Amino acid sequence: MGGITQLDRICNQDIRQRFGVASIADKLREARLRWSGQVLRADGNKVCRIGFDVDVPGRQTKGRPKQRWLDTLHANLKLARIHPDQAHDRAIWRQRISKADPATKREKR
Repeated sequence: MGGITQLDRICNQDIRQRFGVASIADKLREARLRWSGQVLRADGNKVCRIGFDVDVPGRQTKGRPKQRWLDTLHANLKLARIHPDQAHDRAIWRQRISKADPATKREKR
C-alpha cells in the first residue's frame, strides 16, 4: 500500500496522516455525536429520547464504576467544545462535530 511495508516500521498514525485518513476513534466520536444530536432534537415522548433520559435504579457494583454511554458522550462533547443545547441548531452542530476526513473529501474525477 503506497510503497510501505511492515519492514519500514512506520507507525499507523504517520501512515494515516500521509494518506489523509482520519482515525477510527475520530470517526466513532463523530458518529456518536451525530446520533446524540438527533436524540437531543427529538421530542420528549419519542422512544430514543425516553431511553436517553432513563436512570437505572439499584446499587452499583463494587470497584470502579462501569463506563456508561453518557459518560463517553459527555467526554466527547467536552472535547468538541459543544454544549448539548446547541443541538437544536443543526448547521452549527454539524459543523462542530464533523472531523473533516480528507479521504471522503477528495476531488471527484
